[in-house]
Amino acid sequence: MNRLELKKVRRTRRKLRVRKKIYGTAERPRLTVFRSLKHIYCQVINDDIGHTLVACSTLDKEVREKLSGASKKVEQAKIVGQVLAQRALKLGIEKVAFDRNGYLYHGRVKALAEGAREGGLKF
Repeated sequence: MNRLELKKVRRTRRKLRVRKKIYGTAERPRLTVFRSLKHIYCQVINDDIGHTLVACSTLDKEVREKLSGASKKVEQAKIVGQVLAQRALKLGIEKVAFDRNGYLYHGRVKALAEGAREGGLKF
């Protein structure tokens, strides 16, 4: 197994270990994060019915307009978190369970979480 495959396997193990403990309900849905090399994506999911309630990424039109001044990926992640929080609050979602999806709570993942907290989400 080469280095990149090993990295994917390790992240998958961490992801499953975290997902054993975190479950999204109607009262407290799960906020999950996915980061690629270029973009960051996040969703608020109700695991009881298996539906995505709110989603946001750096590819959304609303976010793209706000990203014009943000050149760093960490700044972009923070903006995505804030926009997600606004959308969730419109639907009446205030509390979420944060699922870092196997990523370290550092850098872009941390910035997204802080942006969501600044936007009004509680976790």
